[in-house]
Amino acid sequence: MTRNLLFVFTIITLNFTTNLKAQVPMNAEDISPLLIGEQFPEANLLNIEGENVLLQDILKEKPTVLVFYRGGWCPYCNNQLSSLAETEKEIIDLGYQIIAISPDHLESLKPTVEDDKLNYKIYSDSGATLIQAIGIGFETPEKAKGYIFKKTNKEATDILPVPAVFILDAKGKILFEYINPDYSTRLSSELLLASLKALKSEL
Repeated sequence: MTRNLLFVFTIITLNFTTNLKAQVPMNAEDISPLLIGEQFPEANLLNIEGENVLLQDILKEKPTVLVFYRGGWCPYCNNQLSSLAETEKEIIDLGYQIIAISPDHLESLKPTVEDDKLNYKIYSDSGATLIQAIGIGFETPEKAKGYIFKKTNKEATDILPVPAVFILDAKGKILFEYINPDYSTRLSSELLLASLKALKSEL
């Protein structure tokens, strides 16, 4: 009897895992992200010290420029993060904070901060829970897994985010978003700053 129950439980678990994976698009072009006006979900993240942090506690501090990047192994992401660092003072002066999230393992956060000379905070969503919840996750291509392992000497996560920038109010509502399946094309600092200025009246 116990053996039969274990068998049934295993089948249910396998089916649940398969269905969960089936919900994640195979291609970056097939994602279904949250839209402007929608609310960001609650989420647990890891900060650079390895502590659990609630996303909502971060967001309620002030309006936020929230960046999702693929990982510290990605040169396009590092360029974007460095560019944000260069305009950080202007962004803060406009009344916003910057945070960045990736599916990177905890050990990869500190090197990214140091290499890209970041003052703003970055967080790990290594299980890609938030990435999936907001609809920007897709299955990591096999070719990318090999590249990530070569760069980091760590196994790649099964899910990558399409690079994205969200502007959120202090309640977590999306005021602006830029999401591009072409990972080599990122939101320019000029357009970001113009958008932040235009949205000031909505805060």
